[in-house]
Amino acid sequence: MSAPIMPGADAWSFEGSSTTGLLALHGFTGNPSSVRLLAEAASSAGYHVELPRLAGHGTVVDDMLTTTWADWSADADAAFERLAARVDRVVVSGLSMGGSLALSTALAHPDTAALVCINPATVPQGADVLEMVEEMVDEGIDVAPGIGSDIADPDATETAYEGTPLRPLLSLQHDGLAPMTDRFGELTMPLTLLTSRQDHVVSPSDSEHLAGTFGGSVEHVWLERSFHVATKDYERDICVERTLAVLAAVTPEAATA
Repeated sequence: MSAPIMPGADAWSFEGSSTTGLLALHGFTGNPSSVRLLAEAASSAGYHVELPRLAGHGTVVDDMLTTTWADWSADADAAFERLAARVDRVVVSGLSMGGSLALSTALAHPDTAALVCINPATVPQGADVLEMVEEMVDEGIDVAPGIGSDIADPDATETAYEGTPLRPLLSLQHDGLAPMTDRFGELTMPLTLLTSRQDHVVSPSDSEHLAGTFGGSVEHVWLERSFHVATKDYERDICVERTLAVLAAVTPEAATA
């Protein structure tokens, strides 16, 4: 039996009045609270919203130990389908691994209206890092120190797990990133990419790889004051403003309002 859900980590769905919906995806070891600001801003503007809690997240790290990329991508896909059943257009947004899942979802659904990726992981870690992680797993180590709450603002925190589950981390690398890192040229919908210059979790070079190989138009915004969890950091308002601008840009009634 799973542990109780952390406060604020619940999944959330909103029935809006618009013909467009936003799918907001959180990151590895995080939970919906890290992108809830985007979701609530979209709902306040009348857009439909799906904010799923990915398998194994938002409770205790032990619940994540047996989960894989297949579980998280299935959660993202199911949320996309729920939105697509009630709107004409779906915008997919994501932070960190949520950005990776946004790209994966768009590859599976080429009719995705637009993407908003915030400090996305797009390239597997180097062979030396992966080899080190695999050796730790072979030695029976299931969890390493955590990567959460990389935030510059001292008054903000992220309720991520304190540990990093290693087998799921390898699944993210091998099953998630490796198969799609050379496929971004297939994506032709507009991409808004927000990248923190100082990120201690995902290298900004991942964003540069995505921007350089993406098949559609790219608006690349550099965040100068925020660390990895930019949606809860000093420039969280920029993340909100850019997301709302993308939603408005693809929504006909917004253009005529």
